Amino acid sequence: MNRLSFLLARTLRDEAALQRLSAPEAALMASLAGRTVALVGNARSLAGSRHGPAIDAAGLVIRINRAPIPAAESHGTRTDILALATSIPATDLARLHPARILWMSPKRKRLPFAVATSPGFHMPALNRFRALADLLGAPPTTGLMLIDLLSRSPAAAVTLYGFDFFASLSLSGRRTAAQVPHDFAAERAFVESLIARDPRFALAPAA
Repeated sequence: MNRLSFLLARTLRDEAALQRLSAPEAALMASLAGRTVALVGNARSLAGSRHGPAIDAAGLVIRINRAPIPAAESHGTRTDILALATSIPATDLARLHPARILWMSPKRKRLPFAVATSPGFHMPALNRFRALADLLGAPPTTGLMLIDLLSRSPAAAVTLYGFDFFASLSLSGRRTAAQVPHDFAAERAFVESLIARDPRFALAPAA
């Protein structure tokens, strides 16, 4: 698909056409099989930790949106997969240099051509977003969508870093919990329930 046909499909919200740019979910799941995964959120509290070496030691490191990395000691340095729900400057893409990009937002009109045509690009189907929104009673965060995806994957283990459900706000913005459309109490309950029933999942302490 060239840029013009992409822009047309995006403008017309032609989901079928846009999905043809996405690697199949089975291919993404195969890449996760048997891997230890570090999913790195953007909670400000992570900056006070020393989790960086453990993050970099994971078999696969997934980061979210612009993924600020204030220090290697707290955040590590690697990015194997970048999950986006917003546009990202080219400088940040170059800094993170992910091997694969996921587009998690249902707002396809924001999907950049460079992201959609990048190697290994994957875009989850809209029905998964809608199912999570119905379950939570609010739009899911990018982090929660990734946790859900990983829960359905054959990953060997998943450790969540930088997830405090907005208690310390986000490194990537200044908005408060009241200024975003998510239900963080519902997301915390989702994650706690998942950890209780799936021994592969663990939530790293804030510091």
